[in-house]
Amino acid sequence: MATSSHHLSSFDAKQASGQRRSSIVSRSPSAKVDLKSGLEECEVALNLFLSNKFKDALELLQPWAKESMYHALGYSTIVVLQALMTFEQQDIQNGISALRDALHTCQKYRKKCTIVESFSGFLSRGSLELTNEEEMHAEICYAECLLQKAALTFVQDENMINFIKGGLKIRTSYHIYKDCLSILHILQKNKVEQQFFSEFEGGVKLGIGTFNLMLSLLPARIIRLLEFIGFSGNRELGLLQLQEGASGTSMRSSLCCLTILSFHTYISLILGTGEVNLGEAENLLAPFLQQFPNGSLMLFYHARIELLKGNVEKAQEVFQKCISVQEEWKQFHHLCYWELMWINIFQQNWMKAYYYSDLLCKDSKWSKATYVFLKASILSMLPEEEVAATNENVVTLFRQVDGLKQRIAGKSIPTEKFAVRKSRRYSLSTPVKLVLPALEMMYIWNGFPIVSKRRDLSENLLVTVEKAEATLQSQTLSEYLVDDECLVKLLKGCCLKSLERPLQAELCFNYVIQSEKLLKFDHYLVPFTMFELAFLYKSQGEMDKAMKALESARSNYKDYSMESRLHFRIQAALQLWRKTSSD
Repeated sequence: MATSSHHLSSFDAKQASGQRRSSIVSRSPSAKVDLKSGLEECEVALNLFLSNKFKDALELLQPWAKESMYHALGYSTIVVLQALMTFEQQDIQNGISALRDALHTCQKYRKKCTIVESFSGFLSRGSLELTNEEEMHAEICYAECLLQKAALTFVQDENMINFIKGGLKIRTSYHIYKDCLSILHILQKNKVEQQFFSEFEGGVKLGIGTFNLMLSLLPARIIRLLEFIGFSGNRELGLLQLQEGASGTSMRSSLCCLTILSFHTYISLILGTGEVNLGEAENLLAPFLQQFPNGSLMLFYHARIELLKGNVEKAQEVFQKCISVQEEWKQFHHLCYWELMWINIFQQNWMKAYYYSDLLCKDSKWSKATYVFLKASILSMLPEEEVAATNENVVTLFRQVDGLKQRIAGKSIPTEKFAVRKSRRYSLSTPVKLVLPALEMMYIWNGFPIVSKRRDLSENLLVTVEKAEATLQSQTLSEYLVDDECLVKLLKGCCLKSLERPLQAELCFNYVIQSEKLLKFDHYLVPFTMFELAFLYKSQGEMDKAMKALESARSNYKDYSMESRLHFRIQAALQLWRKTSSD
């Protein structure tokens, strides 16, 4: 579902007005910014942002961020986005400061209700005529700011108090959105005409849609807990709300589009099954690519879509273009380095993959432990003479990983915990080499659904895995041997599954499951293998066996590496399969 031509034509007008932004804001410092001006200028700023004019967008919004709710929301959103992309403490502090000011600005415009009545309760008693549009928009803007502040609170510090504070903000934001949805229904039922109704509606659909979509991703046991305290998530409802918002004419139409694109091209792969609605993603992106052919965000999603289609070379080309079109925000470069590293891993271009992993180690602060582990893992795939040419020491790199781990919201990052645990083999006086560590990380990051789109890549990976298998068979018995053999069997089974050789794949998966009691370290292998076996059964039309394998993976194993990620994927698979069977 693409955005309407009406919305895109309005972008043309806003772009023209963006050229005159100095005249737009040439008002007296004491002048009040009305709702109309706030909405118009915020959309101009969004247009500038999507055109890579990040500084111009901030300069347009910042002078009025303490007077206008939409200037405040727009300004804080850009600052927060920068903080979430850099993870630098100063950027996080700047984001929190901007949000504090934004919440204060929005609060000035909110309806003054008593302690015992909610905003929606006030309206539902027939008091719509006593409420103006500014107060309704203030609720939406306040909820958006709260949600952003919760996200930053989670990454600000490692103490549990901040974690609780973040959860409370999310709860408050969620209930405000539910209140606003009730208000929207009242307005529609009573056919109340408002000048900026479409903007309010767009804000409600963005919030309700995003909440439902994100909550629906959570594992079943977490959903049950959240439902007990008043949360609920419905994926179909979430997507429908976002699709309706995307097809509208509000400023938030583009934000609804970008949220759906993020879900289809990224979240569905990392936290889902890898089965992606690329048709909808392409249709959504097309008008934006036409409007912003050099916009970094649009190019990034374009490249992701090409990658998920299996057009690896085209994806490389677009990611490179995404890097070249702007220098202002290096954070976009880091996203592209990450993608280009994986593309070269898929292709087994190890030196190029090393190049991008090294850039991430030097330039990005998201997760140094993960970056260094990946760099060492990639170098492990190269012959020793090629490693020597890089002046890197693989053992030294692996030994650095433990000291680089960080804590967010009082907890370690799961991928870092995984990297630290795997690296311990190199802390021994006589290091024990990891087997195919780069391909193991590719599996953890769900790279096989992408590789499966290309038979040549799957066949090349199978050759590499079988070489490692043959090497293990000639090795003397060690405490790591069974774990290494099971890892190789899992990777081999995934390659065979991609190549549509189900009987051989099933043999590999069953080997891992039958070795469960012999594993000493990599206990995650068994539940993850059962997940793969479930999909193999499904592809053969054996749904009962598939569901049984999924339920076993979910219920019979705990306290293993990357457990949450697997539970996310199991939840996604169960939802998808149940929907398919009901249809």
